[in-house]
Amino acid sequence: MVKSSTISHKAGSVIIHVIVIALMFACLLPLWNIVMISFSAAEAVDANLVGLWPVRFSLKAYEKLLSDSQFWRSFFISVERVFLTLLLNMTLITLMAYPLSKSNRQFKMRRFYINLMIFAMLFSGGLIPSFLNVRRLGILNSIWALVLPGAVPIFSVILLVNFFRGIPKSLEEAAMIDGLNPLQVLLQVFLPCSVAAIATIALFSIVGTWNDFFSGLIYIRTKANYPLMTYIQSLNVDMAAIAKTGDINALKAAMEVSVRNLNAAKIITAVIPLLCIYPFLQKYFITGIVMGSVKE
Repeated sequence: MVKSSTISHKAGSVIIHVIVIALMFACLLPLWNIVMISFSAAEAVDANLVGLWPVRFSLKAYEKLLSDSQFWRSFFISVERVFLTLLLNMTLITLMAYPLSKSNRQFKMRRFYINLMIFAMLFSGGLIPSFLNVRRLGILNSIWALVLPGAVPIFSVILLVNFFRGIPKSLEEAAMIDGLNPLQVLLQVFLPCSVAAIATIALFSIVGTWNDFFSGLIYIRTKANYPLMTYIQSLNVDMAAIAKTGDINALKAAMEVSVRNLNAAKIITAVIPLLCIYPFLQKYFITGIVMGSVKE
């Protein structure tokens, strides 16, 4: 009886592993195909000849991206944007989450502010009021137009509030007895205990900010100030415009890279910086999500 139970357990484990591996390949193969498309010749890509290996290996798509001075300008604008957004997000989220993590007895207006935040998260003001607000602030076509509208992500605030509420009250009481003020308690007790939640929120901020292209289309007037995602999103349009000019040299250069070529190169180029960051934060991700979502 025990042997049959052990055999059935092992068989179930094997089946689960097979299913997981199959799902892994189902997710990875399309991404691998995109990589191969980015390294293939334009004619092969347009003819749908590219599978799991590049056809007539070519770096033309990457040459078009990397040889463009505007590409590098947009890249550093995105880096600056991510840095400023991350700094602002972490500061405001932390300062907002700490008082909201207190009990209703300690902070009587807590429930009101929590409900107000949830309402604001579910029902935003809309695109036009946001644009008008940014314009009145006089920050259109500047880096601050890309940073300030997303300064306080409500979901991240709620996540950190719930994480803070899971920290034993005895730690805070002991720190207060030792003479620490509330700000010192936050910096010296709560933040060191919340590394997983902080890393999770930082990952959300970095990925969301880096991948956002729509804000650049709305708030940035000149192409020279585009963040990277907005700029590479506009390359298809630029190539179509070049093709309409009738310039033979421009047409020849445009024909060396197909739209699918360029799109694949865009995806790979955009993902590489995130792949460099994610391995350092992913070990905290599950812990931060689970611990930050079980209370409140």
